[in-house]
Amino acid sequence: MSSHDEITDMSHRSPFEAIRRETEDGNEYWSARDLSKLLGYAKWDKFKIAIERAKKACENSKQAVSGHFLQSGKLISAGKGAQRTIEDYHLSRYACYLLVENADPSKPIVALGQAYFAIQTRRQELADQLTELPEDQLRLIRRSQMSVLNNQLAEAAQGAGVIQPVDFAIFQDHGYMGLYGGLKAKDIHGRKDLKPDQEILDWMDSDELAANAFRASLAKQKIEREQVKGKERANQAHHEMGKLVRKTIEQAGATLPEDMPTPEKSIQQLQSEEKKQLQQRSQPSLFDETENKLE
Repeated sequence: MSSHDEITDMSHRSPFEAIRRETEDGNEYWSARDLSKLLGYAKWDKFKIAIERAKKACENSKQAVSGHFLQSGKLISAGKGAQRTIEDYHLSRYACYLLVENADPSKPIVALGQAYFAIQTRRQELADQLTELPEDQLRLIRRSQMSVLNNQLAEAAQGAGVIQPVDFAIFQDHGYMGLYGGLKAKDIHGRKDLKPDQEILDWMDSDELAANAFRASLAKQKIEREQVKGKERANQAHHEMGKLVRKTIEQAGATLPEDMPTPEKSIQQLQSEEKKQLQQRSQPSLFDETENKLE
């Protein structure tokens, strides 16, 4: 397994993921007591020192300490059926990252924790950054992702027996029909009022691209996981995954793909505009040129 695969698979086998908890409304957290045991701390008082250091680091990073270190109590048995409450904290992922950074580095599992929470925290940062991007930038990113996923899906389909271009076109239509309520690629093309040489993926907004990316990813996984063989079974698998994504959108009360707006500009137009902007930034200004001549 490569280092990239190890990082990708870390959430499935990490002991830190095993002690992750969720509130009733689905927010994740870690119990400081659970984390202290996993990190090999025999005494809570010593772990409290690391907690205070982590809280200070959180404060220095201009983050709200109370939002990442929520003090709580934990009931434990005290003998003869009695119970008592002990101090605990509900920790965010970022709080855990700061904690393992301030934990005893001589404990081997601390290094594993540092790697795990650093990777997971960075993933969350990237996800947060994506939500703040303007629509045009999101479209460019998701269209690029769609190209990668389509290549991966094509490889999986080929392994299942979808070899000829005409067979792959039919295979793709089955995925679209599942996601778009029976519409084939040509139907979607017509609804968007596109010219014959225009690609439908280049005229999707970021949400429509995200839905198609999810459809392609699920189909690839299903074909590989179930070792699907034969064109008909591959088509059926793709159709099922398209329907599954559509059902999820319906249950969420969100806009269905066929009803999503068609952007005014194609991906190629956005790429061209971005290229011009980069070229303009890289060119020296008139002031810079005058200054260079004076030198």
